[in-house]
Amino acid sequence: MTGVILSTEFELTEAAAELARREQVFAKVLPDLSPLPLRRVPDGFLALRDSIIGQQVSVASARAIRARMDAAGLAHEETVAAADEDALRGCGLSRQKIRYLTALARARLDYAALRAMPNEQVSATLIALPGVGRWTAEMYLMFALGRADVFAPDDLALAEAARLLFALPDRPRPRAFAAMAEPWAPWRAVAARILWAYYAQIKRREGVG
Repeated sequence: MTGVILSTEFELTEAAAELARREQVFAKVLPDLSPLPLRRVPDGFLALRDSIIGQQVSVASARAIRARMDAAGLAHEETVAAADEDALRGCGLSRQKIRYLTALARARLDYAALRAMPNEQVSATLIALPGVGRWTAEMYLMFALGRADVFAPDDLALAEAARLLFALPDRPRPRAFAAMAEPWAPWRAVAARILWAYYAQIKRREGVG
């Protein structure tokens, strides 16, 4: 079972309202955060390519690398799989990310089949690839596949948002954070969007970002 798929802003708004009825802390902040961004992207190779590019670099750097790859015609599995290392390095990729992206392109994943797999099977398939960890798999499930009941307990922004919003003494550690999110099922990806939006709001008030 794939669970509920969030495909539209309306579906996200309805799910957020339902979650807020169950979690009063979300209910207090949701009016100031609405409309929540859906942030859906097309599933497939590019979604994973861009996630790998964005690992451990700034948003601006990731955007520049993506633009150079697109300009060089490196937006498809076939072209990335066939590209030599110099061409990929010329786009600003590190040696490690060249290895990751080449492995992804040559894996020839059946992206259509991923759509029908349960979350755990999608994660296992993706994590088997070099450079794809649990966080990257969770982002793919949330934003490329639109799964409504996925969470990312390792995400620092989510943890910091939860600390602030729920007045916790410290950022929750991943295992405790995952347990904290369990009552938010089957809308954990909606809870994540609320927490990310809250975090962005706090940073804007602080003049960051």
